Amino acid sequence: MRLAEVERGDTLRHRLLIRMISRFAGYRLPDAARVAFYDRDFAGRALGEWTNRAMRGPSAWSVSERELMAATVATWNECPFCVGGHRAVAVLGMDDAVVAAVLEDYRTAPISDRLRAALAFLDRMTNNPDELGGDDVQTAVDAGLSIDDVRDAAAVGAVFNIITRNANALDFEIPSPGDFARAATMLLRRGYG
Repeated sequence: MRLAEVERGDTLRHRLLIRMISRFAGYRLPDAARVAFYDRDFAGRALGEWTNRAMRGPSAWSVSERELMAATVATWNECPFCVGGHRAVAVLGMDDAVVAAVLEDYRTAPISDRLRAALAFLDRMTNNPDELGGDDVQTAVDAGLSIDDVRDAAAVGAVFNIITRNANALDFEIPSPGDFARAATMLLRRGYG
């Protein structure tokens, strides 16, 4: 089911608001934002607040690092919408070649050992969740992460393991690279709340 089919049940007020925002922004409002407007019970305040806290709340991880974590989880979950969106935000604060290398293989990418340890934890969490345990936390701590670092990375992983599956299930339209870049600037400025 395409999101456009779901939108037929939206209120006129929300459709007009979406059109106005899209016209003002100069690009089609991405489907993730459209879902948030469409059904507050499905993608409502709690999910937005959780996402904003994970992605923009206090953390030793930079916004770009958290966006890169989200894009990496999206890569593992084969979600082109989320890969494109979060990659576009990550490159606003870090080198595009580094982001590309991480999305190709974080194990060989030119990143800090600290970020590599967080991505290894998220790899296990995303790809082998039944095997995730205390030993994985200890491995991350032994690699230099604090418990708060692990908790913050896990929050990003948890929320984007949910969001990527929703985006795939709703078959979100994939914006052009230019539209992703324009939306990234807005997302960086406004956050997820």
